[in-house]
Amino acid sequence: MALQEFSLEPKEVPFVETPYRRIKTKIPAPESIPFLKKLWSSEPRSMHCEPPIVWKKADGFQVFDPYGNKWLDWSCGVLVTGAGHCHPKIINALKDYLNSGGPLHTYLFANEPRAALVEKLLSLVPKELDRVFLMTTGSEAVEAALKVARTAGIRQNPKKRYVVSFEGAFHGRTYAAQLAGGGLGGGEWVDPNPYFIQAPFPGSIDTKNKSFSLFENSLKDAGVNPEEVAGVIAETFQGREARLMPTDYAVALREWCDRYQAALILDEVQAGFGRTGKLFGFQHYGLVPDLFVCGKGISSSLPLSAVIGKSAYLDLYGPGEMTSTHTGSPLPSIAALAGIEAIIAENLVENAARVGAYLKTELDKITAPYRERIDVGGCGLVYGMLFFQDRQTLTPDPETAFRFCEEAVAGGNLFFAPVGKGRGAIKFAPPLSITKEAIDDGLYGSRGIAEVIKKIM
Repeated sequence: MALQEFSLEPKEVPFVETPYRRIKTKIPAPESIPFLKKLWSSEPRSMHCEPPIVWKKADGFQVFDPYGNKWLDWSCGVLVTGAGHCHPKIINALKDYLNSGGPLHTYLFANEPRAALVEKLLSLVPKELDRVFLMTTGSEAVEAALKVARTAGIRQNPKKRYVVSFEGAFHGRTYAAQLAGGGLGGGEWVDPNPYFIQAPFPGSIDTKNKSFSLFENSLKDAGVNPEEVAGVIAETFQGREARLMPTDYAVALREWCDRYQAALILDEVQAGFGRTGKLFGFQHYGLVPDLFVCGKGISSSLPLSAVIGKSAYLDLYGPGEMTSTHTGSPLPSIAALAGIEAIIAENLVENAARVGAYLKTELDKITAPYRERIDVGGCGLVYGMLFFQDRQTLTPDPETAFRFCEEAVAGGNLFFAPVGKGRGAIKFAPPLSITKEAIDDGLYGSRGIAEVIKKIM
């Protein structure tokens, strides 16, 4: 389902001036229209999916345009800038490296930042995970994880090539990633593949039976022998709802994968590096995956991703058989090292847990009068606000979600466009450095989120 397209017609909106938000122009800003029209005329229409705001500056948990407007950022650049926009540690580390004359690109030739980042990542994960494969995007990392899982399976048994994922998943926009996502985010060109099957996600509001028997019955219904499953891939939380799967289900899944020698792959592209109130989302379950996929928040800035896992999988390919052009490129590696150090040194994981719990309480209060049409789920500092037609059918309401986004942005609260099933969900995912005071301003200040909810409902 395509997103609704934001209008480039400037609208009169009440001006806002609070400690964290400022709106002093029409929205979109009239001065921005020639720039946006020129840009939009040169790019695919698929790029016209976000509120028409020109980012000029970003700092911490705020975003500024060139025309005097200031937003409280709930988007985090789609869950990337966990340490905060333009964190000084990242900026200074990049400046120091650039001034040193170090190379900007080394391909697979070794460089010191890459080595330091690999060492740092391994120091943060369970000892069973002893390999790091650095890449560029989350989709690319998902592809690599699926590749090694299927390779391991097929080398055991030529029939062991099934991948099980979960309904409602989003693993990226490359081919295998979209197959694992059930075609979500794809289109007519994503052909069905009999070796990719899905089970209901137990954390979803749509899934009534949350027992592990549902997973086993899904395979049985699909006519798949468990012995023929090469791997199971799951987002630690699914994007639209941000709900974790039940712990007993996750533990049972780990045991099932052990029993049938299937790789357990956890997609932590959104969940990793503090977002859930733990450094890694799988820590909520008390288990260790065979492989997990990182991206987005790994660097709090520049493009970088990784598969972290067991050598039994990541050493399957020989020299030169599994590579990536920009693997461990120096600048993203420098940014990641500095960003991870900032998240740990500034206790941003703990802040995500503490301030996130407060945010959830307040969102529940704001939406309580509308429980028949709104649901809020999530953990840490990631929440999904689902709009639906009614609580009985849970049919998504993308029109109301889109209107929420428009009204919120016009009031100085910056969100990315509605996501998830039927485009009916709004994601709350601010930088992990956000404060209680900023949350209160965004929710209850002039033209804040409480006011927006009341208006649109």
